[in-house]
Amino acid sequence: MAEIVLKNIKKIYPNEKTKKHRFGKKAKEPEKKSNLQVTDEGVVAVQDFNLTVHDREFVVLVGPSGCGKSTTLRMIAGLEDISSGDLLIDGKRVNDVAPKDRDIAMVFQSYALYPNMTVYENMAFTLKLKKVDPKVIDEKVRAAAETLGITQYLDRKPKALSGGQRQRVAIGRAIVRDPKVFLMDEPLSNLDAKLRNQMRAELIKLRHKVNGTFIYVTHDQTEAMTLGDRIVVMRDGFVQQIGTPQEVFNHPANLFVAGFIGMPQMNFFPATLVRDGASYQLKTPKFTVDIAPDTCKKLAASGVDAAKTDVTAGARPEQIELVAPGEKGAICGKIVVSELMGATVHVHADVNGSEFVLVINTVDFDKSKGSSFGIGDDIWFKFEPDAVHLFDKETEKNLIQA
Repeated sequence: MAEIVLKNIKKIYPNEKTKKHRFGKKAKEPEKKSNLQVTDEGVVAVQDFNLTVHDREFVVLVGPSGCGKSTTLRMIAGLEDISSGDLLIDGKRVNDVAPKDRDIAMVFQSYALYPNMTVYENMAFTLKLKKVDPKVIDEKVRAAAETLGITQYLDRKPKALSGGQRQRVAIGRAIVRDPKVFLMDEPLSNLDAKLRNQMRAELIKLRHKVNGTFIYVTHDQTEAMTLGDRIVVMRDGFVQQIGTPQEVFNHPANLFVAGFIGMPQMNFFPATLVRDGASYQLKTPKFTVDIAPDTCKKLAASGVDAAKTDVTAGARPEQIELVAPGEKGAICGKIVVSELMGATVHVHADVNGSEFVLVINTVDFDKSKGSSFGIGDDIWFKFEPDAVHLFDKETEKNLIQA
């Protein structure tokens, strides 16, 4: 199908807000609520973006609002000019190729269906414009409808459909074109939580039925983790990390990625990393944590040689375990919040001014306590072996190499 290569891609929105791009439309304003770099040329929305999306790969661009992910997708689609760098599809440079000639299909957040047309007509519309044989159109539309489970809605207008059904129609309209590349810009964000879960599952099934290359944009890290072969974490126009979901979760490149990926987010606390021969310890005013031997070897290999180094330490809520009061190396905290989630409970514990969140399976409850922990109770816990992440206090980079 298609390999997409982005080489040193940069996007600058000029200071003249009314400047038009090459297709004669008003340039899209950069996303709000961001800390994007501002230069004499304008606002730098995307900075030095490099990525190779392999044939039939599903890559997800993820990050907070204003990080540049949708702008990157629109540059791939040809809806935004590329200020500098090269975009290649199957080895051909397409910077100056019109959107209609790039052989891509885009699915938008807003569905973008024609309200006066039936589902069938919406899905067939692009093929009719290309003067495709009506028999071929009918075959393609009905095959796509069958794949998406919307055959019974082909004669309905969009207003008679639910949000999830409309999104299926929008995806079906893309499928019938049989494009090289599918681009999806937050297609599930308008759906309620239950529908989002259902549509995520449908998209996972779909990508195995459709032989296409997918690039998907979302701010929802759950979507990114469940859908992507690889994920690209972005912040303020810069790529922070590229890797498989498990790589990014287990070995975040920096403090931002560690806090963004994972729900609840990773616990962070200031500490001093102390080296004694081949061993390391984390020391805080309230507790000391022994670093696992494998992690010590990685620290030594990474060149962390100082006798004492101030760091930001982190531990995921799922990697904290309950222990008996007073157990060696245990940390004692005071419960300030307890959130029962059904199968798990999220316990917030204060330890000398630092708040830790623990995710505890309800089967681990002390039956005498019932199904929750009391506010103000003491709770004792430890970090699991190799659970501790260490970040440089200045650069915020991960000190432990994967």
